[in-house]
Amino acid sequence: MPHLRLAWILSGHGWADCVVGDHQSEAEVTASYITTAPEDLLTAVTRLVGGESECRAQFEAEPTAFRWIFYRQGTDVWIRLLELPHGNAHDKTGTEIWSTQQDIDIVARAVIRCFDEVVREHGESAYRGKWGEHFPRAELEALRSAWRDHRDDWAAA
Repeated sequence: MPHLRLAWILSGHGWADCVVGDHQSEAEVTASYITTAPEDLLTAVTRLVGGESECRAQFEAEPTAFRWIFYRQGTDVWIRLLELPHGNAHDKTGTEIWSTQQDIDIVARAVIRCFDEVVREHGESAYRGKWGEHFPRAELEALRSAWRDHRDDWAAA
């Protein structure tokens, strides 16, 4: 049975660790607030939910980068997570550190649950104090809205 876990852990001012895993394996990546990592991840998944067939998000870990590549066909989503020597590097220079195949509903739920847990744990004000930027409320609500709009379609498929 497919299963996806995602955790966004504020590890220091301007730094977060993101742990992602399924029933087979997990990976931990780092993100710096120098880019809009949480917003980019939420937006990529929202676009995927909306029907796009390929979306990407990238976390900068100065100088290392972690690139999320999402491929969607029907309700199936393949996720590849690459570690790259720097953010401008081509996919081919990266090392795949984790991958999975999941249902789109499971992906959307895991990402929503992850950021709901972050705001429950820290609150939006403390999040800003730890991360250095505002909590990505607009992006989280856009994903939640897209997920609600499309989940009946997926059940019918």
